Amino acid sequence: MGTLHTAGLDDLPGEVPVLISGGGPSGLFLALDLAQRGIRSLVIEPRISIDVDRPRAKTTNARTMTHLRRIGLASALRSAAPLPVDFAQDVIFCSSLTGREIRRFPNAFQLETGRYQPQPECGQQVPQPVLESVLRDAVEASTHATLMTGLRVKSSSNVAGGQQVTVVDAAGQSRTVRSSFLAGADGGSSTVRRGLGIRLEGGSAALSNISILFRSTELASTITLDPAVQYWVLGPGTAGMVGRMNLDQTWWAIVQGVDANAEGLDPVAMVRSLVGADIDVDVIATDPWTARMLLAPSYGEDGVFLVGDAAHQNPPWGGHGFNTCIGDAANLAWKIAAALEGWAGPELLASYGLERRPVAERTINDAAANGKALAYHFAEPALEAQGSDGDAARASAKEALGVKQSEFDSLGLVLGYSYAGTPLVVPDGSPIPVEDPIRYTPSASPGAVLPHAWLDDSTSLYDVLGQGFTLLVDALSVVGSAVEDVYAPVLAAADDRGVPVTVTAVGPDRRGIPMAEHWAADAVLVRPDQHVAWRGSSAEAAAGALSVAAGWVHHNDSHNTKEIAHADAVIS
Repeated sequence: MGTLHTAGLDDLPGEVPVLISGGGPSGLFLALDLAQRGIRSLVIEPRISIDVDRPRAKTTNARTMTHLRRIGLASALRSAAPLPVDFAQDVIFCSSLTGREIRRFPNAFQLETGRYQPQPECGQQVPQPVLESVLRDAVEASTHATLMTGLRVKSSSNVAGGQQVTVVDAAGQSRTVRSSFLAGADGGSSTVRRGLGIRLEGGSAALSNISILFRSTELASTITLDPAVQYWVLGPGTAGMVGRMNLDQTWWAIVQGVDANAEGLDPVAMVRSLVGADIDVDVIATDPWTARMLLAPSYGEDGVFLVGDAAHQNPPWGGHGFNTCIGDAANLAWKIAAALEGWAGPELLASYGLERRPVAERTINDAAANGKALAYHFAEPALEAQGSDGDAARASAKEALGVKQSEFDSLGLVLGYSYAGTPLVVPDGSPIPVEDPIRYTPSASPGAVLPHAWLDDSTSLYDVLGQGFTLLVDALSVVGSAVEDVYAPVLAAADDRGVPVTVTAVGPDRRGIPMAEHWAADAVLVRPDQHVAWRGSSAEAAAGALSVAAGWVHHNDSHNTKEIAHADAVIS
């Protein structure tokens, strides 16, 4: 059944394996990821249509684009994006859009032309309404995912075998649906979270911001600076950001550090101040908002899980909020699928919050730090000045703006997170790369994102991963033997537990480098979400690791860990 853009209570099924409350990006992605795994889901969303006048998130990072590639939507999103990557890749700080450039951050948000090395996909600037439209279209085409709009989840309760969820329409009429699992992807005021008695913890920024969506026929020809994906204006009067919404005449601006409740706020005057010229400004919409740093102490229990903004809210500085939401959905989808298919061990579902909450906490902390260095913090009238005073002011500001690097050059934050130490990962005793928001050190250390490599000009290592687990083996380590025979114990263990696994020999990469050099091991066991669960050389150790990664044995079980380590030592 495809998307129902509007639905009545009579259209609701009586039962569905997974019910998702909230049809924003995280809820839709969760449904599509489940659909890729053959799992049916129902998404309940109050909004019938998507509000195109509230673009909200605009940054889809390289990790999220790679998740979209995994479910077959990366190309569709790039085609729909109104701003192509090759238009601009830099963020420019300036005194005004007709003034002086102070500093630029090149290739911001993983925007690069040509072949991208750290992931199969580079970043993409695209407004959230466009992304949601692409996801809705994909749901409509799916045979396993259904979206019903004009309805909302009111409450839920535990029943034998799952949840009984009460769904209401706009008139307040209700009907119940039984589901094995309930995912709360219903935003910051989540009904599902309130039903669990969980409160977000944290605080808010002292000052607010105003987003302005506007049209201008004169702005493009008025700007005297190079093209940029964002301009940060350090104006003494109005400070904030300006960027293109598309290549036509639609733009967005964010005025930072204002009292949103103050009288006399003039969005037209604000935009003209940012530009530094008296251009035409046709305001489409304004949206005051305050940055929040909030995190749930728990991500759910007993078959009810919080996803995305329902579990965490972080400032937009760096564009990580929506991307963290997609990361949640990608982590949860395969675990729910495993439970429904019968191969999930007792540790599997509980690992969701253990793995994802630290990622959100780290992301919130970095975004909050960047929120303490906004455009108005660097505002200085002398930035526009001629002569030595102006030169000195611009040099000082350029140096001070170095604090903003992690906001735009954040590959360490985007790819450098790890699930090391959680129940589904087998540690190998090697040093775990130090987490750094800027610098990313590719590593196959268990828990890390699988280091990427291009096998040829168009084939990514990620393209050979299966839907379930994948044991990747350096092809040079099994020359003369069938990889399935060498690693037969892994296939036997998978068959015993019913765990889906593919054993694949790969490499060398397109530069001739053996895969063992990328991994510091002959083989790696890769989870369905593209994180490494184990690395080593022993087929017996890999088989044991599969049980850990599927949640059957905790890696802290000393007997199990010693057995896996001993097997690797014998082979080595």
